[in-house]
Amino acid sequence: MQKPKGTYDIYGEKSRQLLYLQKLITSLMEKYNYKYMQTPIFESSDLFHRGVGETTDIVSKETYDFKDRGNRNLTLRPEGTAGIVRAFIENKLYVDASPLKAWYFGSMFRYERPQSGRNREFNQFGVETFGSSDPMIDAEVISIIVNLFKILGLKGVKVNINTLGDVESRMAYREALLEYFKPYLDNLCEDCKNRYAKNPLRILDCKIDADSEILKKAPKIEDYLNENSKKHFTKVKEYLESMGIEYVVNSKLVRGLDYYTHTVFEVTSEIESFGSNNVLGAGGRYDNLVKTIGGPDIPGVGFAIGIERLLLALEAENIQITEEENIDVYIFAMSGAEKKPMISLANTLRLNGFNVDMDYFNRNIKNNFKHADKLNAKYVIIIGEEEIKTKTLTVKDNETKEEYKVSLETIVEFLDEKLGDE
Repeated sequence: MQKPKGTYDIYGEKSRQLLYLQKLITSLMEKYNYKYMQTPIFESSDLFHRGVGETTDIVSKETYDFKDRGNRNLTLRPEGTAGIVRAFIENKLYVDASPLKAWYFGSMFRYERPQSGRNREFNQFGVETFGSSDPMIDAEVISIIVNLFKILGLKGVKVNINTLGDVESRMAYREALLEYFKPYLDNLCEDCKNRYAKNPLRILDCKIDADSEILKKAPKIEDYLNENSKKHFTKVKEYLESMGIEYVVNSKLVRGLDYYTHTVFEVTSEIESFGSNNVLGAGGRYDNLVKTIGGPDIPGVGFAIGIERLLLALEAENIQITEEENIDVYIFAMSGAEKKPMISLANTLRLNGFNVDMDYFNRNIKNNFKHADKLNAKYVIIIGEEEIKTKTLTVKDNETKEEYKVSLETIVEFLDEKLGDE
């Protein structure tokens, strides 16, 4: 038996890196006062078709769709936003007048050609906020990605930003694109021909025709923005400047999802081995998505980061994100007769907050000390017949090799004192 193509097992160093990122992200989200949310890995197919958009590559080409035993159409989640929006509506989280600020971390699934940093099952970290149309929250959301990358030590972090305008501006731009692309339909790829009628903005995001003169000379969104859209975009840029966040306005940036309005952005880092494909996080505002999925008319904004791609970036930059692995205490028994006291002591120490491992293989003394070194144990506790009789433990500092005799009653206080100094 082998794992399915495009999936992978996480263990060893990779698992430590993943847990480290989760811990770091959790800490960062607490500083921003964002609350963790978790949604099902599979949901109604209709949710993603309505939420993500029929014209996106994700829905049209990449979703894992299936029928369950009740003949219901279900889809493994290809992205995090639609599920969070559904939970927001279903649980009536909009009743609270204050903005809901949520974050998630979990597996997503897309059927695409597996390649470095791009798998069919992958982890994604994202945030979603609901309830505020203030451009300040657009800037705050962008700052989360920027600050995360800076904390990790990535260099040359930069924001590419654009606006798609409000509904009125977007519709005016849509009409301009329909008029412009009409004479060139035969020169576009098959996907773009399909996008023309459904969502011509998606033609601008085409990877096949990206370098064609047709796309290069297409109308620019900034020429079709109304005053409200211009004002919103100006404010977002001003807030970014006030935080010292570098940005570049990219008028070709539209993102690959249908639900975006106003601000869209991609955050890059200078990673030589990635070349021009150095986008590590992206997102935007989606003021109509909640309403589209069946909820009230409430604005939102968010982003997502592919964790595997981020880990590749850190590796390419030789950034070490995990600390040396070690434990507080390693315990071994001199014979089988002392195993019950050994496991009892291990349980007590674990309940008192110590990281503990012990001998499960009846190793001899020499091999037990070798194993303690392998685990980077700070202290080794030996339990033998004499220790049981006197209720006094033999404790060895595994670095200095200094040995102590400590009563069973005071072992917790002893370790607290010794490890508290480190």
